[in-house]
Amino acid sequence: MESFNWHKEAEKQWDLRAESWNQRSQDMWDNGSRKSIVPFLESYIEKGASLADLGCGDGYGSYKLHQSGYRVTGLDLSQDMIERANARMKTDGLNFVQGDLTDLPFESESFDGIMAINSLEWTEVPYQGLEEMKRILNPGGKLCIGLLGPTAMPRVNSYRRLFGEEVICNTMMPWEFSRMAEETGWLHLGGEGVYKRGVQAELIESLDEDMKQALTFMWLFMFEKK
Repeated sequence: MESFNWHKEAEKQWDLRAESWNQRSQDMWDNGSRKSIVPFLESYIEKGASLADLGCGDGYGSYKLHQSGYRVTGLDLSQDMIERANARMKTDGLNFVQGDLTDLPFESESFDGIMAINSLEWTEVPYQGLEEMKRILNPGGKLCIGLLGPTAMPRVNSYRRLFGEEVICNTMMPWEFSRMAEETGWLHLGGEGVYKRGVQAELIESLDEDMKQALTFMWLFMFEKK
């Protein structure tokens, strides 16, 4: 019997989802749950920096970064996603490659910054992915991570684990990831939440960070490599 290979299964699943993701990604980045990510990143990383977009999907987020003045290399586990990205958006200063987040095909200290949005959850051992990110960052480089919060419907991807079934999604809580990063030597610089419609801004402002994270669809982190 063939053993379960997490990352091969993840690659297959994202190949199958590539078309539907491609249909929705531009709206998510321009108008939806991802519209605040690039402005958040811009507040920490200078224009002109070299960035790796890890888990880039069809590349539209990488394109948004490139539009903002960054030199960007997008990477995704799905070959179908990368082919769509190359066909749609490849230009000078914007490149796409297929690869595994836990075994990145880049030299050490290759980038000034990294963006990884809802991608670390799709690794079998997230710590390994985080260590690879550290390896490819220059000293003092910045890491922007977007992690699904407790109210995010996509967390259902890990639900079947409750029945003992093999799943390919590690649904970490924001505080779990933050603790892992800080325990492994990252310097926490800041963060902010992305919330579902109906969550009132005045309510959020009155809460401490733990309660803010508890309400999030996604929490954005910024860390620095020491």
